[in-house]
Amino acid sequence: MEIKYRTEHDSLGDVQVPVDVLWGAQTQRSLHFFAIGSHRFSPAFIAAFALVKKAAALANHELGKLASQKKELVVAACDEILQGLHADQFPLSIWQTGSGTQTNMNLNEVIANRGGEIAGSPRGLYRDLHPNDHVNMSQSSNDVFPTVMHVVTAQQLAALLEALDGLRQALQNKAHEYQSVLKSGRTHMMDATPMTLGQEFSAFKAQLDYSHQQIEASLPSIYQLAIGGSAVGTGMNTHPRWAQTVTRLISELSGLPFTSADNLFMALAAHEALLDLHGRLSVLASSLFKIANDIRLMNSGPRCGLAELRVPANEPGSSIMPGKVNPTQAEAMTMVCTRVLGNQTTMLMAGSQGHFQLNVFKPVIIHTLLESMTLLTSAMDSFNQHCISGLQANTQQLDANVSRSLMLVTALSPVIGYEKAAQAARFADLNNLGLREAVIELQLLTGEAFDAVVRPSEMIAPQA
Repeated sequence: MEIKYRTEHDSLGDVQVPVDVLWGAQTQRSLHFFAIGSHRFSPAFIAAFALVKKAAALANHELGKLASQKKELVVAACDEILQGLHADQFPLSIWQTGSGTQTNMNLNEVIANRGGEIAGSPRGLYRDLHPNDHVNMSQSSNDVFPTVMHVVTAQQLAALLEALDGLRQALQNKAHEYQSVLKSGRTHMMDATPMTLGQEFSAFKAQLDYSHQQIEASLPSIYQLAIGGSAVGTGMNTHPRWAQTVTRLISELSGLPFTSADNLFMALAAHEALLDLHGRLSVLASSLFKIANDIRLMNSGPRCGLAELRVPANEPGSSIMPGKVNPTQAEAMTMVCTRVLGNQTTMLMAGSQGHFQLNVFKPVIIHTLLESMTLLTSAMDSFNQHCISGLQANTQQLDANVSRSLMLVTALSPVIGYEKAAQAARFADLNNLGLREAVIELQLLTGEAFDAVVRPSEMIAPQA
């Protein structure tokens, strides 16, 4: 099928643009010069961009800079984007200019062309709306792009925190369900003193509580927006009330408490708030990695491993071994965690780059951050629904492990002393005896005295 073109132009000259697209010259140039990889900005990011453009038009009108009719055209086009229309009109690679200028112009051109269409003008004419003069009024890519970075991050954090809350609750439920189920503790991958399975799950839940607190604590910094800084942070070509006005309108449209950044120069030149947030996501990933690993180790078996837990049998585990069930949700979770931990290196490197007044790694910073957030959100939901909620304790195996544990000897230390207790444990291990048998054979205590001291159910908390 032959593609038909229209001629558009920008400051560098004429560009041939397909007649059936809403974008313009600068988007077309980017498609040609940055055909790199397959990564594209997410629909959530594009929607956040449209919200900011809508707020900018409303603010410019409120401040007397944008005529009412032009404001209405920008708002109408942005509303269509926010409704999910024109999703195929934002085709640019994230691997582009480090300020995100080409994606900013992609939005400007689509909004201008669509607004012109609504007013009855053909695409590419820009008679009713101009991408730079009207849609980009009072803005620079250097401040509007990082503004969108913060808006979409704050929006997506709600879903991540919801998924985290769901997993925390599931772990709390298991902690309650197994609060009286005894098991052998382990340190250094070796037998340790008894505890309850509920106590073990309470530790998992507490790890996630910490991450929840830390992520929530990052929100005030995420709510600070760069818009109003213009090209280098000075606010050149903006109204004195522009930053406060547009920020207020972004807050109203998004329902989130955004504020103008304390220092607009920093907001363009550096992205510590986003780096800090990703660092907290890395802590969350580290915790999830540990939790998933512990669960799959306790599930190991069913005959030749620990076999203390049974994970749900969601799918056959092997194409060759019939009846095999694998801890696949734990495997998926830990793979996600490795990706997030790797992304932390990208974030730190990208955050350290860009000289003088502009960080020029903005697209990769937001792409990486959103990828980590999306992966963690989905993985926590999946791990919760398809693993944690259906976990079952193998109480028979747990009881057997407790009864065989030589570390019950710890309760004897206050009675017979550390050295004699260690002697009993070594003797039992070397002679394949139970601890009670070893203590009796060594004539350290009678059986009745042993039973009075070694009570696993009383070894899970401080005793008077």
